[in-house]
Amino acid sequence: MKKIRQILISVNVITVFLIINQAYAIKPIYSGGSDRAAIRGYDTVAYFTENKAVPGNKEISFEHLGTTWFFSTEANRAEFEQDPEKYMPQYGGYCAYAVARGSSASSKPEYFTLHEGKLYLNFSKSVYNKWLKDKEDYIEDADDKWPSVLSK
Repeated sequence: MKKIRQILISVNVITVFLIINQAYAIKPIYSGGSDRAAIRGYDTVAYFTENKAVPGNKEISFEHLGTTWFFSTEANRAEFEQDPEKYMPQYGGYCAYAVARGSSASSKPEYFTLHEGKLYLNFSKSVYNKWLKDKEDYIEDADDKWPSVLSK
């Protein structure tokens, strides 16, 4: 009976740890702004088609990976629905520079880079300028560190 009680206590401790860890782990997709939408409500497809940050319309939205994505046009939403992975920002839309440094930070839609067909976002203009100076090395570092940042 004592052994069973110890096992149950251990299971309860592990369960509580997992619940607490999940509550504090970062979400796989950063959602910010007043609408709590991916990329603060900006149209992720427009980065690729217009090469600029274009605000999305909350009336033209799509749920993907537990997050709401806004689009500026029905065509962009349809394009995203066909191939979300193609248009999703790297590192869940968190600041790519921060991920390269082993942490997470929010991002601002206007500070973006398209590199080799992928979208990278940054926290601020100064961070964006640092990012641009050595983005390939930062991408390599961020690719290595993203899984551990996600689990923090």
